[in-house]
Amino acid sequence: MTSYLTKLVDHLAWANEHVLDGLRTAPGTDPRSLQLLAHVLGAEHVWLSRLAERPPRYAVWPTLSLDECVALAAENVTELRSWVEHLTPADLAREVAYTNSAGRAFRSTVEDIVLHVALHGTYHRGQVALVVRGSGGEPAPTDFIAFVRGAPAATRQ
Repeated sequence: MTSYLTKLVDHLAWANEHVLDGLRTAPGTDPRSLQLLAHVLGAEHVWLSRLAERPPRYAVWPTLSLDECVALAAENVTELRSWVEHLTPADLAREVAYTNSAGRAFRSTVEDIVLHVALHGTYHRGQVALVVRGSGGEPAPTDFIAFVRGAPAATRQ
């Protein structure tokens, strides 16, 4: 399918794994970092459920342990990769009707939903990095350019 979607999903998987690894090795980190990551994964799950037109098992802001985050991240990326691999141009244009967490009804294309899933986590992984750094830890580097070139972005000296 579309190479940019495949690349974005690969980045999502890589970035989530880096954040999970960072949280595993950063004891004493502010619990907000796990709450934010759980939100990233819960939102991915909710959007995938909307695409599949099934009720979600998790809320957009679930309370998850680190082990539960690991399991949900793996489940989400497997399903998201399956979606992206099989999308046709007609699939990308298909509209999906859903109700958001505030109870408002919307319609969005599959392409816009998959793009949102891939991009939404970037914002919140940045928040996780801020919380980890504020707790005295070193945040996981998750910039897209670090993913594609295989080396972290430059940092302040």
